Amino acid sequence: MLKIYNTLSGKKEIFKPIEEGKVGMYVCGNTVYDFCHIGHARAMISFDIISRFIRHLGYELNYVRNITDVDDKIIKRAEENNESTQSLTERMIAAQRKDELRLGNKMPDREPKATEFMQEIIDMIQILIDKGFAYQGVSGDVYYRTTKFEGYGKLNNRKLDDMLAGARIDVEVAKEHPADFVLWKQTKVGEVSWSSPWGEGRPGWHIECSAMSTNCLGSHFDIHGGGPDLKFPHHENEIAQSEAATGKDYVNYWMHCGAVRVNNEKMSKSLGNFFTVRDVLAKFNPEVVRYLMVSSQYRSAIDYSDQSLTEAKVALERLYTALRQQPVAASFSPTAFTERFEEAMKDDFNTAVAVSVLFELVRELNKAKVDDADKALLLAAELRSLAELLGLLYQDPEYFLQNSTISEGLDDTAIQALIDERTQVRKDKNFARSDEIRDELARQGIELLDSREGTSWTRS
Repeated sequence: MLKIYNTLSGKKEIFKPIEEGKVGMYVCGNTVYDFCHIGHARAMISFDIISRFIRHLGYELNYVRNITDVDDKIIKRAEENNESTQSLTERMIAAQRKDELRLGNKMPDREPKATEFMQEIIDMIQILIDKGFAYQGVSGDVYYRTTKFEGYGKLNNRKLDDMLAGARIDVEVAKEHPADFVLWKQTKVGEVSWSSPWGEGRPGWHIECSAMSTNCLGSHFDIHGGGPDLKFPHHENEIAQSEAATGKDYVNYWMHCGAVRVNNEKMSKSLGNFFTVRDVLAKFNPEVVRYLMVSSQYRSAIDYSDQSLTEAKVALERLYTALRQQPVAASFSPTAFTERFEEAMKDDFNTAVAVSVLFELVRELNKAKVDDADKALLLAAELRSLAELLGLLYQDPEYFLQNSTISEGLDDTAIQALIDERTQVRKDKNFARSDEIRDELARQGIELLDSREGTSWTRS
C-alpha cells in the first residue's frame, strides 16, 4: 500500500483516493516573472516523479499545476524591462518549459493560468463576502476575515496569534485584523486590471490557487503539493478560502518537498548564491542535476554545490557504464530488485532507497556480463525500466558518458579524429605517438577505454 506523509496530520498515512482508481493532484507552480532557479527544479522534479509512480501503480491521475501570470512581482519586472506583462509572462513560460524538458520532466495534464480564471476568482470572492468571510476595506481592497474561520492554522498546527509572532505581515488601517489577507486589490492607473463588483483591480495571490484548483479538480480532491515555503501563509490561506467558500474539506493529503540549500546556506540573491536552472545546465548535463534531486527523498533538504553535482555525475556514470554495449531487451520478468524498488517508492516516494536498489542491480548486472549474457540482457532491461520511473537513464550510454560534463575543450569530432589516428599508429606499432595521443586527450579530460570492440571514451 502507498503511504504518504501528510503535512496536515504530521505523519505518514495509507493513501486512499476519494474515488477508487482515480487521483486528483494540484501543485502550486511558479510566478513567471523570472527564469527558474534550482529550488523550482526541486519541486518540478519531485512532483514529476510522484506523478510517474502514482500512474505506475495503476491510478488514473489528473495532475494540475498552475501558472501565476498576474502578480505584483510580474508588474514590477515588466515595468523595469519596459515590456507588457503578457510579453514577460509568455517569455518566462516558454523558458520554464524548455528548462523542464531538458531536466527530463513530463508536463502536467493541465497548466491553468490565473488570468484564464478571472471570473471564477471573482465568483469565489463574492461567495466569501456573502458568507461573511470577506469584507471590503476603506481602501477599496477586499480582505479575507481570518478570525471567522475556526480552522485557520491547522495546516501548520498553530493558533492564529502564535503565527503572527515574528511573521512579516503588512499592517494596514483597512484591515480588521493584522492576519487578514487581500483577495482583491485596487490597481493603479495603467496597471493590468479587470472589472469587478469592487472596482477595477486584480486578485491576490492566494485566491488564484483556490479558484483554479477547485474548478479543475472539484471542491474536494486528493493531493495538494508545493515547495516548503508555501505552507504558510499560502497554503494555510488556500484552505481557509476554499473550505469557507465550498463548505467542504479541501484536500486530503498535503505534500511539501524539501528546500535546496547552497553550501549549507539558504539560497538567496542577496548572498550571491542564487543559481538559475540555465546557469547550472551550462556546466552540467541535465540528467546530472536530476540525479542530484532524485538521490534524496523528496521531503529532505538538498545541499547544492559543484561538489555535490560532481558526485552526482560520478554516480550516474556508474549506472550508465553498466548499460554500455548492452542491447535493449524487448521484455523482462521483474525480479526481487523491482519488488524492493517499489517498496521504497510506496514508502512516501523514498527515492533515496530506490536509487540504492538500482546500484544493487548494477552490481548483479556487472557480474552477469562476465559469464551470463542472457541474464545480463534481462537485468539491463529491468534497470532501464525502474530508472524510467525516476526519469533517469533515458540517454544513450555512450552519448551520456561522453557528455556528462559540458566541456569547452575538444568537441566530439576532434576527439574521434585523435582516436582514429591512435588506432592507426598502434597498427603501425608507433606506440610513442599512441601514448602522446592518450596523454593529450587525458589533459583535455578525456579518458580512453580499450576493448575487443574498439576504443570508447568518456569525459572525466
